[in-house]
Amino acid sequence: MRYILLVLTLMLVVGCGAQKRVVVAKEDKLPSWYIHPPKSTATDLYALGEGKSQKEAVAEALTAMVATLSVSVSSSFHANTVVKEGRVNSVDATYNNDVQSDVQKIRISNYSIAHSKALGFKRYAVLVKSNKKKLLIAMKKELDQKFFTISQEENSLSRVDALKQLAYYKRKKESFKSIQNKLLVMNSLDENFDASEYIRKTQIISSKYQSLAQNIRFSLTANNAGNYLIASFSKGLSQKHFSIKKGRGKFHFTIFINAKIEKANAYGFTLARTEIKIVTKDYRGTIIGSNVLNITGQSSQGFAIAKQSVIIKLNAMIQKEGIDKILGISI
Repeated sequence: MRYILLVLTLMLVVGCGAQKRVVVAKEDKLPSWYIHPPKSTATDLYALGEGKSQKEAVAEALTAMVATLSVSVSSSFHANTVVKEGRVNSVDATYNNDVQSDVQKIRISNYSIAHSKALGFKRYAVLVKSNKKKLLIAMKKELDQKFFTISQEENSLSRVDALKQLAYYKRKKESFKSIQNKLLVMNSLDENFDASEYIRKTQIISSKYQSLAQNIRFSLTANNAGNYLIASFSKGLSQKHFSIKKGRGKFHFTIFINAKIEKANAYGFTLARTEIKIVTKDYRGTIIGSNVLNITGQSSQGFAIAKQSVIIKLNAMIQKEGIDKILGISI
């Protein structure tokens, strides 16, 4: 029995000694750039970031750098670290860094990692540095390239219909949401920076979009079975601020609605099984979009109410998916 107890004791001691231990540096051994990070100067920007990987730490540092450039960034950060002193220093930590931005993220592409250190337990810290002058030049080149690409793309727009042009300028407008914030950043990098030319270019794109939206018109036609569905499509287009009236020319489009309705009965309900074929053509008669919908209305009060159920379901589809998806076009 004594021999068995001795063997078990030796196994326990060896097992404990074989456990992997992580030694974390005490605070006095942390680098000075981490404890007292350098402040930004007239020529250079500095930002400290932490994360579960070096890549995440760099992203956090760049977000912090953007915040120093007077861009409105809303962040929530929670960190709780408990240090226990014993024969071996250990750290129990919960780390949660959830950065939420109220503005489009400003991409800082011109930077360098001045310092980097693993803090232990999958935590990394980095100090990122960016030269203000070089950063301004990089941002300016990015904007210049963006507008140059637009000017090249616009050369081919005359060969597509007005709806495709509208969709194009809508995408560009949406991509401009971050430009105002970027211009503020560029102005903070150099107070003599003149943003007027970039603002003028964005206004030109916006005015082109508005002009197209105001001039595009739709007319709707349907077979006898589909006449009662016209109002639903008209409402969907009106909610997009399009005019509904007959006309001619390159800004005019016609929607053809062809419906087939079958009456049926099931489990005491009257059914209105409806197939709706939708075709949209431009002023030259070219098909630019199409779709087929299959909707079944039902009612316990007769066929007329079942058909009204089809309208209710169609309206719900238009609201949920958008009139452009229902028509099979881009607007």
